Amino acid sequence: MSKSALILRHLAFEDLGSFAAVLSDEGYRLIHAEAGIDPLPDPLGPDLVVVLGGPIGVNDADTYPCMAAERAWLRPRLDARRPTLGICLGAQLMASALGARVAAMPHKEIGFAPLTLTRAGADGPLGQLRDAPVLHWHGEAFDIPAGAENLAATAACPTQAFAMGPAILGLQFHPEAAELPAFERWLIGHSVELAQAGVDPNSLRSQAATHGAPLKRAGQSMLRTWLRELPA
Repeated sequence: MSKSALILRHLAFEDLGSFAAVLSDEGYRLIHAEAGIDPLPDPLGPDLVVVLGGPIGVNDADTYPCMAAERAWLRPRLDARRPTLGICLGAQLMASALGARVAAMPHKEIGFAPLTLTRAGADGPLGQLRDAPVLHWHGEAFDIPAGAENLAATAACPTQAFAMGPAILGLQFHPEAAELPAFERWLIGHSVELAQAGVDPNSLRSQAATHGAPLKRAGQSMLRTWLRELPA
C-alpha cells in the first residue's frame, strides 16, 4: 500500500521540483493542495506533509488569511511529531507554529551559496549537501524553535535549517529547485522582486547553470536519506 504525501503549494512554479521523483520512487502517493483555495484534510492524516515556499510571509495573515489557517493546521501535526518537511515559507510556517519568531532580515538573501553545517547538520541528512551550494531566496528568517536543533547557517542567515527529532525538518533554503531550464520560471515569476532587490537575473542564471545539476543530485540524496530515517 502506498503512503500519502500532502504537498501544500503557495505558488505554481515553486513546486516540488527535483523532490517529486524521489517521493514517487520512495512509494508516496502525492496529494496536491493549493494554499488559500483547497480545503486541508485532517492534519494527522497524511503520512507526510511537505509545505512549499512562496512570496508572502508568515506575518501577513491580515492580508492573506491562509497564513493563520496553515499555522493552526500545522500545530497539532507538529505536536504529534508526524513527518513534516517545510521549505522556505513552509519552514517559517512550521517555526511559527512551534512558537518561534519569524522576522524580516536586514537584506534579502538571493542566490546560490554553500551552507555551514553544525555538527548535528553534518551528521544527519543535510550532510549530503556538504559540497553543494544551495539556492537561497528569502527576505525573512525564523528563530530556532524551542527543543529543536539548528542544522545550518550562512553569513547572511544564522538559522538555515532546524530539526525536531527525525520527523520534523525545516529548511530556509531551496534544495529542490535549481536546474535550468525550469529555473527560468523563477526568474520570470519573481522579476519584480529581483529588480527591487537589485539582483541581476543573468547572474542567477549563470549560477544555476553551474550549480543546478550538482544541487539536484545532492538535494535528492538529502531527501532520500531523510525519508528512509523516518520512524516507522
